[in-house]
Amino acid sequence: MSDIIRLLPDHVANQIAAGEVVQRPASVVKELLENAIDAGATQISLIIKDAGKTLVQVIDDGKGMSMTDARMAFERHATSKITNANDLFDLHTKGFRGEALASVAAIAHVSLKTKREDDDLGTILEIEGSKVVNQEPVVTTKGTMISVRNLFYNVPARRKFLKSDNVELRNITDEFHRVAMAHPQVGLKFSSNDTELFNLPISNYRQRIVNIMGAKTNEKLVPVEEETELVKISGFVGKPEFARKTKGLQYFFVNDRFIKHNYLHHAVTSAFEGLLKEKNNPTYFLFLDVPKDSVDINIHPTKTEVKFDDEHSLYAIVRASVKHALGQFSINAIDFDKEPQYEVPYEYTKKNTSSPKIEVNPDFNPFSNTGSSSSSTSKSTPSYSKPAPQAWESLYAGLDDSSTLLDETEEVSMTTSMFEDEKVTRNIFQLQRKFIISTLKSGMLVIHQNRAHERVLYEQLLKHITVQRGTSQQLLFPLRLNLPVDEVSILTQLQEQLEQTGFIFKTLANNVVEIVGLPIQLKEKHVPEVLETIIRDSELDLPKESFSQSDRLAATMARGMAIRSGESMSQEAMENLVDELFACKESELTAQGKKVFINITGESLNLKFN
Repeated sequence: MSDIIRLLPDHVANQIAAGEVVQRPASVVKELLENAIDAGATQISLIIKDAGKTLVQVIDDGKGMSMTDARMAFERHATSKITNANDLFDLHTKGFRGEALASVAAIAHVSLKTKREDDDLGTILEIEGSKVVNQEPVVTTKGTMISVRNLFYNVPARRKFLKSDNVELRNITDEFHRVAMAHPQVGLKFSSNDTELFNLPISNYRQRIVNIMGAKTNEKLVPVEEETELVKISGFVGKPEFARKTKGLQYFFVNDRFIKHNYLHHAVTSAFEGLLKEKNNPTYFLFLDVPKDSVDINIHPTKTEVKFDDEHSLYAIVRASVKHALGQFSINAIDFDKEPQYEVPYEYTKKNTSSPKIEVNPDFNPFSNTGSSSSSTSKSTPSYSKPAPQAWESLYAGLDDSSTLLDETEEVSMTTSMFEDEKVTRNIFQLQRKFIISTLKSGMLVIHQNRAHERVLYEQLLKHITVQRGTSQQLLFPLRLNLPVDEVSILTQLQEQLEQTGFIFKTLANNVVEIVGLPIQLKEKHVPEVLETIIRDSELDLPKESFSQSDRLAATMARGMAIRSGESMSQEAMENLVDELFACKESELTAQGKKVFINITGESLNLKFN
């Protein structure tokens, strides 16, 4: 029997490695940006076409490479970052395995143009599917420009599993944010389909966060500073009142490298205990500087998961630091200044106080002609004249005849009952401010008020989006929101459909969303939450076979606009909701398939007493 184990060809091995390193266009962006940072660049430009499927290009002004280095950079396990295994615990750079460029070149068309400052000519290198098709000298500027085109062109199965352009662009933006926040000393630009999304100048950490997230973010940040022998912590946490239901604005950086760490995340959330509303998540941008030999980064291909030597102590320090920062913020918010008008002068502090004296004439009669019948009346007491009896007694003339008043009352009552229809009230009431109970001949109906209203709004909004324009209520003062650029771009894509539901936008660009009109059912205080939910659901990109974009938008808005559990409802409001619910095409389920009401029969109640 012949041997069956053999070595794989290099291009096949590279494609297999690419499955771990390059999962989507955002993975390519991460590797190329980190290489530019390691090259000492001070200005980096990221250019994207079709969410990275057609083009990912990174241009930097770093140190560049020689002709030999340019060729060696695309070999497997070729790196300038480490020389032996001990270097893995003394890392000063981002990438170090030497797999990224080789993996990218195996599944895309790659073009590299690079030049060192002291060289007269640079090098251009073109690779297709791990094969070098061209390498020659070229005139270019200092630095490196690398272009990755047609990602997964030779692995169609991988390309088929990519998400929509909106989702992939969101992932690319997330990677850009992580690199940009960790390196404010580097200026970065980001363009997608010839539209500039970000132009971040060199700045400090706080300015970088504000430039990415919007100007209003500045007032929401609480600084965190702590330094111990184990770790130095710096950064910011969001004020509790600005917490969001999404988990997007949560960033941990260890030695200028973005990481995900559930244990440290729990430390931050526990520091916010008692300060956040239910289901809200804290916002934080925390930078941890630890000794390089106390952290192991080489445990995951993407290097976003790390291990620490002493996680328990780190947990306690992070929790205490965040809690201390929040405590200082709360103390500073209290006004300890005294109002000077309420202070007692020092010379009066030891004096006895006495009640004020009020002179009252007990014999004063306002209906007396002379003003007083007593000779002891004080001269300072004014005299009042009694009005003529006819002036006030005439107001009550005829009231002695009670029969006349009774007859008139009966006549009014008869007239009211003849011309007003008596409204028949149902036997309906609210339970725990969550359920609407209505009695039936066969038993009783228990309706979930939030889900019922959500179903009603869903069908109304879907009709407005697809058939007719929704009714809008004009705002006296425009509502202005500051959102990250990528979230504003999602709203821009949905603008036409949102306006069909009743939204009227005055401004929708950069970090600013200005609204002058709202759907008539939507309260102004719920607008940020509704828009946040719309953006979040759009990023999730539900399967198009099940829901159209109009369905998703209508369902999302209905969920945000529906009456909450815990809100009190009047008798009339409950009756109207029940009528509207059973006028819907589908009244039993919400748009997400959740049950709206249950019917409890008399027979089932009888069984409870057996």
